[in-house]
Amino acid sequence: MADSATTTAPRRSASDMLKRLFVRLGILPFLLVIAIVVFTLMSDNFLTGRNLMNVLRQSVYLMIVSLGQMLALLTGGFDLSVGTILAISSVVGAMTMASVYAMAPDMVWLAILLGCLGGVTAGTLIGVVNGVGVAFFNVSPFMMSLGMASVGFGIALYLTGGVPVYGMPVAFGDVFGFGTLLGIPAPVWVAAGLVVALYVFLYQTPYGRYFYAVGGNLKAASLSGINTKATLFFTYVLCAAFAAIAGMLLTARLDTGEANIGASMPLESIAACVIAGVSLRGGVGRLENVVLGALFIGLVQNGMNLARIESYLQTVVLGALLILAVIADQIRLRYVASLKD
Repeated sequence: MADSATTTAPRRSASDMLKRLFVRLGILPFLLVIAIVVFTLMSDNFLTGRNLMNVLRQSVYLMIVSLGQMLALLTGGFDLSVGTILAISSVVGAMTMASVYAMAPDMVWLAILLGCLGGVTAGTLIGVVNGVGVAFFNVSPFMMSLGMASVGFGIALYLTGGVPVYGMPVAFGDVFGFGTLLGIPAPVWVAAGLVVALYVFLYQTPYGRYFYAVGGNLKAASLSGINTKATLFFTYVLCAAFAAIAGMLLTARLDTGEANIGASMPLESIAACVIAGVSLRGGVGRLENVVLGALFIGLVQNGMNLARIESYLQTVVLGALLILAVIADQIRLRYVASLKD
């Protein structure tokens, strides 16, 4: 009897420790460890420095979109139009850039600047419409962003006729698509700057706390003096701006303006946030975890590519991970409640 008691004690302590880690950190660290072990066993090239840098570069676009999606989730909503925002920013930015470059071939950087401004502005306008609908007309974020996703996609197809936009300066792709600084790709530097800026805004300014307050309890936030309508409006404008920046970076990578890019971004960005512990109820989530969540999605996609898993099955895996993350979040909330009791 004594031997069985001594053997079960370490098991209980180990399970209690894992439970505490799960409650504190969420499911993401466990999924990261499992993914690294599984894909390392499946491919010898997975843990090489070159491949990990490739994962970082490929994850940048999802990471930037997920930063904006996190803001929407924090306020108790979400944005299903982020994929369309990528597409319309890509199309408008490429068309503007190509037109200016054709008129003034010697003014390469002016063409790049105007193209980027045009693309980001066009994408952000979708966020403005989303924000007006959600904040001032009390339209459900699901219906508002879904409707704008259809509208924006139709506009992008109408502008291009479904044909990719060419004619941009070569320097745009060379610098923002394939350029490096200190051995690190240029899009990674842009993403790092956005992460730092958003981190300071969320955690070092009083305005950042408004997002958590609005998502935690809208009525209480309003009674405490927070302008909830302005916060909700600003949320979807920021979300669209992040997606538009990602759209321009992806345009530089592809070297064309595409109306069909970003179709999987709504699912992937929500999955990255939920896996990172951002609550679908609003008011809960950490920026650094979302960055890791986006890297995890990129890591899984890269590992499946190296393991030669069919692209159709990769979509199944991503959806299953999203469901698993939601279930894990529910279990975690129960553990938290039991610890409080």
